[in-house]
Amino acid sequence: MPKLPKLTGRRKLSKEEQHPGPPNGYALLPWLLLGLGSFSNLINGKTSNPWIGGIGLLAFNSLYISIAFRAFVKEKRTSRTTLYLLGAMAGITYGLAIAYGDVWLLYFPLLSLAVGTSLRDRRLGITLVVLAGSAGWLASMEGDSPWEPWTLGYTTFITGAVTAALMALSETVVELRSTRQELARIAVEKERLRFSRDLHDLLGHTLSVIVVKSEAARRLAPRDIDAALAQVADIESVGRQALTEIREAVTGYRDASLAQELERAESALLAAGIEPVVRQSGPPLEPQTAALLGWVVREAATNAIRHSKASRCEITVDGSSERVRLMITDDGRGVGSDAPGSGLKGLTERLAAAGGSLTTGPGPRKGFRLVAVLPVEPANTSAESAEMEPRA
Repeated sequence: MPKLPKLTGRRKLSKEEQHPGPPNGYALLPWLLLGLGSFSNLINGKTSNPWIGGIGLLAFNSLYISIAFRAFVKEKRTSRTTLYLLGAMAGITYGLAIAYGDVWLLYFPLLSLAVGTSLRDRRLGITLVVLAGSAGWLASMEGDSPWEPWTLGYTTFITGAVTAALMALSETVVELRSTRQELARIAVEKERLRFSRDLHDLLGHTLSVIVVKSEAARRLAPRDIDAALAQVADIESVGRQALTEIREAVTGYRDASLAQELERAESALLAAGIEPVVRQSGPPLEPQTAALLGWVVREAATNAIRHSKASRCEITVDGSSERVRLMITDDGRGVGSDAPGSGLKGLTERLAAAGGSLTTGPGPRKGFRLVAVLPVEPANTSAESAEMEPRA
């Protein structure tokens, strides 16, 4: 059976998907307009030592722009370099505010905005409180209005807090989109695995039965045409049933009923010249448990027909109130006990996912033995256990 192509992994997010909020640092640059008042003071000569003020203004703006663009790349935002840039920016802000006051105090909200784009967790809250308090205290030193310190302090704090919230929301949206894509990829991968397993189990068993019955029809045709025609009719029935099962597998509603699979296994084993002996005991099983065991019966019967060269195959279903055990033993050559094929590997994974187990190995005397165990709750607790009797 050809292998399905592998998925290439997680799709790389586009720039728009990575940044559903502000796309980059350009969205933060208009806030620099808060510094126009200080720039106007420099031009109009209202500031002493204008060269120092100009250098400080240029350095502040350069640091702000650098931090604004680093904030949208997580590796850069969380690096030590960003912390150093924020420290330098804070030093310039305090120096300009202490030296000039007035409109130069508006650089505190800008510094708070830069802090909000870069810091997270506890450091963010502590830093914003310190900045807001410093801005309010320096504004109170001006003494122009009793409300100005409170206004500036509140503006400084709320600017950083809102910026941090928006940035965190943007990052959360990116993570949610990435998680959604990963979940979609996993769902597709699981569906491909389910379909490949179902297709392997369905076609492997069905084609084996068709081949065995075709050989039987060819052997019977020269001496018993009626028996040969009966085998041909069985081949037609198996083919029609296979078409139905493949359609069910494609839509995801395929369930291998244990009772049906036991009957099919008996018919296929008889056609292959293998004597089937089926024993079943215990209370009725839940549909899901019966379906899983049906898959095991189908795969084991197919392997026995293909590889065992056995003359006898025993299938025993032994159930209790806590678990059910399916044991299939043949007296063949035991091929496959050391290296189970992909069908048995797939069944092992299915049973393990349901809390059960599947073990294979040599039989007690010779041949091959398969044991499947599943936890089970009876569908009808009042049902009495059927006595263990051979069906054939």
